[in-house]
Formats: sequence, C-alpha cells, structure tokens
Amino acid sequence: MGMSMDRTFRQRLRAGERLIGTLVSLPSPEIAEVLAAAGCDWLFIDAEHGAFEPAQAQPLLQAVGDRCPCLIRVPAGGEVAIKKALDTGAAGVIVPQVNTAEQAARVIAWSKFPPQGTRGVGIARAHGYGHGFADYVARANEETAVVLQIEHIDGVRNVRDIARVPGIDALFIGPYDLSASMGRTGQVDDPEVHKAIATVRDAALAAGLKLGVFGVGAGAVKPHLAQGFTLIAAGCDTIFLGNGARQTLAALRGE
Repeated sequence: MGMSMDRTFRQRLRAGERLIGTLVSLPSPEIAEVLAAAGCDWLFIDAEHGAFEPAQAQPLLQAVGDRCPCLIRVPAGGEVAIKKALDTGAAGVIVPQVNTAEQAARVIAWSKFPPQGTRGVGIARAHGYGHGFADYVARANEETAVVLQIEHIDGVRNVRDIARVPGIDALFIGPYDLSASMGRTGQVDDPEVHKAIATVRDAALAAGLKLGVFGVGAGAVKPHLAQGFTLIAAGCDTIFLGNGARQTLAALRGE
C-alpha cells in the first residue's frame, strides 16, 4: 500500500503494477488525507469536473505528502492548465478529450521540459520553491506521468495514431463520456461501447502503453482488471460519503 520510496509513480505505472485509487471531486485536503490513509495507491484529483480552481489542488498534495501520489485531471488539454498542475508537484496529469495524434503531441510537449518538450520553467512547489530547482528540472521528464483520456468516439477512431506518439504513459478510458459520444449515454455495457473500449485496449497494448479506467464502484471496474487495465480509479469521494450515509440510515430505519 502507498508509495514505495525507491520507485516513482511513473516507474510503477510503466512496470504494469496494478494501481488502485479513487477520484477526488471536492477541494478538501482532509478528504485527500482520509483516502490516502485508507490505502489508495494514488488519487485522481478531478480539476475538470470537480469544484477546483487551479490553486485548490495544491493543498491536497500538501496534505498527503509522499504517502500517496496524485494525478491531476486538468480542465482541458491547454498549456497553462498542464503547466500549473505539474508545478504544484503532482505525479502527473490526466488530460481529457484527446481525439487526435496532433493533440496528443501538443500535450506531451507542454508536459516535458526541453529538449523533449516546451514546458515553461517557473519557481513553484514542484521545484522546492526554488531550492530544489535544478534537481527537479533534471528529473521531471523521467518522473512526470502523462495519461491521456480517450473518451470520445473520434479518439477511438484515431487511437492507433495517438498511441504511437512518444512520451505517453497510459491511455485512460472514460466509459460514460465515451458511451455518450456514441449516442448511448450511460450504456457502458452496450456491445458497441465494449467494442470501442477493446479497440483502445488493443492499440495501447500494441504500443506498449498502460490502460486506465474509471468506474463508480468495484463492480464496474472488476471486468476491466481481467482485460489488462492497471491504472484504476474506483468510486469517488461524494459517492463513498453518500453510500455510507444511505447504508447507515437504511439500517436504522429497517429499510
């Protein structure tokens, strides 16, 4: 459980270790602490759909420290959002709605310092506020994980080209958004949706990339484990809170 100090999150991801975490949608350091203490391998900090401004993810990273690596899902695949997320000291970024190889190449460029990319250099938490600057810049390209979300049928159609872009660590499937883009909103068990997911899986494995997926609970995620998915986000803070409350109330009301 938790982070093994001798290997970075990116190394563990690329080695194919099964990393089970959960999604954090509320900008609460305490919630991040609770989930890290529960034994999550990683936290999916959702700055796309969650109630996060750019500055609000950093206190969650500060709260969990080295105990639990955090990936920040940025609001969109824009340069500023990626730069800000990485400057907080996140273990990496999850970039939504990547539909073309050109988009993927831009994301990699913005996530990596020269010569590999064009990531801008600033002084921030990731750099030890200046003190660890040279060390961080030297290590960052090797240690920063870049995960691209394939969550639209256009991305599925282009996934073989996307997967061949150098620098990607994993492709992450958003089954709910993917089903919606196919005119089958929420029908994540529809055969056509399954076929689209299999297409992404085959392209990722052929390119040596890892596979990630989100599901609302263990049941939604388990079938993907057997399919070779290793970067797992199961449930989220609000779902856990709501379900726990409902179960307790039902038990006391005899429902």
